[in-house]
Amino acid sequence: MMDGGATKPTGPVSPRLALVLTGALLTMILAALDQNIVNTALPRIVGDLGGMQHLSWVVTAFMLTSTATTTLYGKLSDLFGRRLLIFVAVGLFLAGSLACGSARSMGALIAFRGLQGLGAGGLLVLAQSVIGDVISPRERPRYQGLFTGTFALASVAGPVLGGAITQMISWRWVFYINLPIGLLALTMIAVALPGSAKRETAPIDWIGAALLTGATASFLLLLAWGGSEFPWVSPSAAGLLTLTVLLVAGFLAQERRAADPLIRLPLFHNVVFRRGVVVGGMMVFAMMGSTVFLPLYFQLVLGMAPATAGAMLLPQVVGMVLTSFIGGALVSRSGRNRPFLLAGIGLEAVALASLAVFAWVGAAPMVFLVSMALLGLGMGMGMPNITVAVQNAVAHRELGAATGAMTFARSLGGALGVATSGTIMAQRLSGAFGHIGGIDVADLTAHGVEALARFTPAQQAMVSDVYRGALTGCFVLSGVVMTIAFVLVLGLPDTLLRDAISEE
Repeated sequence: MMDGGATKPTGPVSPRLALVLTGALLTMILAALDQNIVNTALPRIVGDLGGMQHLSWVVTAFMLTSTATTTLYGKLSDLFGRRLLIFVAVGLFLAGSLACGSARSMGALIAFRGLQGLGAGGLLVLAQSVIGDVISPRERPRYQGLFTGTFALASVAGPVLGGAITQMISWRWVFYINLPIGLLALTMIAVALPGSAKRETAPIDWIGAALLTGATASFLLLLAWGGSEFPWVSPSAAGLLTLTVLLVAGFLAQERRAADPLIRLPLFHNVVFRRGVVVGGMMVFAMMGSTVFLPLYFQLVLGMAPATAGAMLLPQVVGMVLTSFIGGALVSRSGRNRPFLLAGIGLEAVALASLAVFAWVGAAPMVFLVSMALLGLGMGMGMPNITVAVQNAVAHRELGAATGAMTFARSLGGALGVATSGTIMAQRLSGAFGHIGGIDVADLTAHGVEALARFTPAQQAMVSDVYRGALTGCFVLSGVVMTIAFVLVLGLPDTLLRDAISEE
C-alpha cells in the first residue's frame, strides 16, 4: 500500500498514480464486460457444445464462486496488500478465461466458469479498494464516479461486443478478449502499485470463510433452482433454506470467537457501515429486479425489435455517466456526500415508481425514456457515494473487508432481486395464461417478438396485457425497495469526508 498520509491530488495526476488508477480501471472493465458479454454467446455455445439442459450452469457456476469469494478477497487484501491479491484474482480470472475459450464440452465449460468466478470475486472488491489505498476519502468521489461511469459504459458495450464477436469470429473470443485487457492491467499495477509488508496477525479465519461460502452457495442455489428445478414451496426449497440459516448462524458464532475474523461484527455497530451495506444491497436488488425485465416489456408489450429495446436503455447510461463524473467532482469539492446520496437514491425511487405507473397505464414508448434518464442520474450519484460513505466510516486497515462486505451485499441483492421479480412475473403469467387458450407459453418465452408475430391480433393484445400486468408488479416491488433505502439513508449522519488516508 502507499503511505498512510493524505494522497489528495490538487493538480495534474502523477504518472505513477495514473498507472495505478488505469490498471484498477481495466480490472473494473474486466468485471463489467464479463457480466454481460457471455450471455449473448450462449445460443452459439449450445450449438457447438450441446448440453442445453445444463446451460444455466454456465451462469450459475460463475455466480456461485464469484459471490462466495468477495469477502475473503477483501480480508486477505487487508492482511497481505492489494497488489498481491490483484495478481491472484486477475491471474485466476485469466486462467479461467483461457480455459473457457478452449473448452470442448459443456461440462468442461461449466467447470472453467467456476474457476473464472474464483478470480472474478476479487475484481470489483480490489479495484475499489485500490482507490482507497492511493486517494483520500475527500478526493475519492471523483474517482469512484469515474469508475462508476466506466462500469456503466462497459456494461452496455458487453452485449453488443459479445454479439459482434460471436457473429464475426467465434464465441471463444468472448473469453479470449479478457487476456490482453487483464495482462495490461497487471502490468500497470505491477509497475506502479507498491507492495505492503505482511501484517502480524492471528491465523486466517478459514472456518468462517468456509461457513460463509457454504451459506452463499446454498442461498444462490435456492434462488437459481427455485421455481424451475423444484417449486418454491417444496421439501427441496425448505432444505436449502434451512441449510442457509444454519450456516449463517454458524458463521456468526465463528466470527464472535475467531481471533481475527473474516468480518469484524463490531463494524455493524457503526451506523454508516451497517446502513451503507444494507442500502447498497437494496439498490442493486431494486435495479436488477426491474431493469433486467425492461427489455422484455419493451418487446412483448410495446412491440419493439430487440435492437430498439436495447436502445431504450441508453438514457440510463448517459445519465449515469453524467452524474457519476459531475457529482463526484462536486462531492470532492464540498467534502460532504450525504446530500448527493439522498438526491441519487431519491431519483432512483422516483424513476422506478414512475416505471410502474407508466407500465400500468400503458404509456407511450417515449415516456419511458424519462424514467430511464432519471434512473441513470440517480444511479450515477447513489452508487459511488454509498461506497465512499462506507469506506470513509472505517479505518484504512479494514478498507478491504468493508469493501468486500459491500460488494457481497450487492451481489446477493442483485441475485435476490432477479429471483424475486422473476417469481412475481412467473406466478402472474401462469395464472393469466391459464385462462387464455391457444398460447404457446414456452415458444413465447424462448423466442419473444418472433413468437408473438405468429399469434393472431387478438392473441397479441391478450399477451401484451398479461405481460404488462406481470411486469408492473416487478416495477412496483423495485420502487418500494428503493423508497425504503431512501428512508434508511435519511438516518445517516452528515459527516465530512477525511482529507487523509489514515489508520484511525
